[in-house]
Amino acid sequence: MIAFLRGQFVQVTPAKLMVDVGGVGYEVNISLHTYEAISKKEAGQLHTYLHITENAQVLFGFHELQEKELFLHLISVSGVGASTARMMLSGMRPDEIIRAIVQGDARQLEAIKGIGKKSAERLVLELKDKLSKISMNNNPLGGFAITQVNPHQDAIQALISLGIQKAIAEKAVDKTIKVEGDQLSLETLIKAALKNC
Repeated sequence: MIAFLRGQFVQVTPAKLMVDVGGVGYEVNISLHTYEAISKKEAGQLHTYLHITENAQVLFGFHELQEKELFLHLISVSGVGASTARMMLSGMRPDEIIRAIVQGDARQLEAIKGIGKKSAERLVLELKDKLSKISMNNNPLGGFAITQVNPHQDAIQALISLGIQKAIAEKAVDKTIKVEGDQLSLETLIKAALKNC
């Protein structure tokens, strides 16, 4: 198991990161939450989880150990796969997910793409007691705007990387810009577009 990677951040997008560790490039899937924390950095450490399936080996990276622990809790629930857990961590901050589960707020979880009523109720039922013991850092990492050459296209690419079809991603981003305006930061645009998918 690869517990962490420390190296140069070669290429950073809202959904993936290329890390150069001693000349070896690792492609790491990340959440929007992690992206917000590392997007301005040139190097650093990521806590990782290697997800092995019959067809693939996918590496997931997390800026905080608590985010990785939450990810592991989420994928322990039947019907919640690694991609869905990453989608959850992109749609809500880890402390918001924990609060929703601990308070039994299944409706808030249902707002995340890929989480239906049954999955949301199952998450609350199976994780409420476990997560009530976790202490998350409630200090949000957001608050800064990241300048992008083309946030519209970057947001669409991020949604596609999260498993959303291109046509749906384009419509969601266009709708978000139409409603919210075009001055949104990339993270805000992606989070809002996720709700419109």
